[in-house]
Amino acid sequence: MADSLPSLAFLGAGSMGGAILHGVLASGIRIGGGITATNRTAEKAATLAGLEGVTSIALSENPNGNADAVSAARIVLVGVKPAMVPDLLREIGPHLADDTIVVSLAAGVTLQTFADVLGADARVIRSMPNTPSTVRKGVAGLAAGAAATADDVALVRRLFETVGVVVEVPESQIDALGTISGSGPAYVFLLIEEFTKAAVGLGFTEDDARLMAEQTFIGATTLLDASGEDPAELRRRVTSPKGTTERAIAVLQDAHLDRSFSDAAAAALARSRELAAGN
Repeated sequence: MADSLPSLAFLGAGSMGGAILHGVLASGIRIGGGITATNRTAEKAATLAGLEGVTSIALSENPNGNADAVSAARIVLVGVKPAMVPDLLREIGPHLADDTIVVSLAAGVTLQTFADVLGADARVIRSMPNTPSTVRKGVAGLAAGAAATADDVALVRRLFETVGVVVEVPESQIDALGTISGSGPAYVFLLIEEFTKAAVGLGFTEDDARLMAEQTFIGATTLLDASGEDPAELRRRVTSPKGTTERAIAVLQDAHLDRSFSDAAAAALARSRELAAGN
């Protein structure tokens, strides 16, 4: 079964749901029963309509589209905006089979919210994917609800592994995971922005500065991935004693880069808790 997945339904195949859908297709894994995707507008539905093996439904044209999608699916991915989740669950609840696995892509929506609407015996898994899933380099956190079986988790893990790597955590850790892998791509893009500005400040054109900064990050992370080495070891290999890199690293360490990252993660986690409280 490792080379196949059962039928999938993406309810609200927007940015994250769409990224996972495209990643699944790009992986070439066989989907028994196919994929159904729903979106509110015909315009959004049209962007998925030409994909092989995908049935794309516009809810504006088929108001029963969500019910139709879940009735034929073994795994249902809920990708609508968080505030819309309870109403969607009330809509689809009567049409879910007993063994259907419901996967939440909605940030901040708890497993308890799903249990309150669908019942405590509903098989629910909360996920926290990130945007590099679009290019199959994602990180997804998975937190299983009480009724989800080990086989359910393994199946959903296999789904997310088509677009990256998976970290299984208790739900109490899912928001913390979001501050690292969820928000993390923005931290990397910010570093590249600032590195590019530094290059421009040294007299390079914007184009050359971007090329050098971006490809240095891409090259370094590709090297890290290919080598299997610890990043600290790779840093030491670039940092010759009493050399130029050593001097630069010292400046970054004097700027308390370590504290900046831990403070940033703490701030993101605090905001996540505020949002969960409705603030």
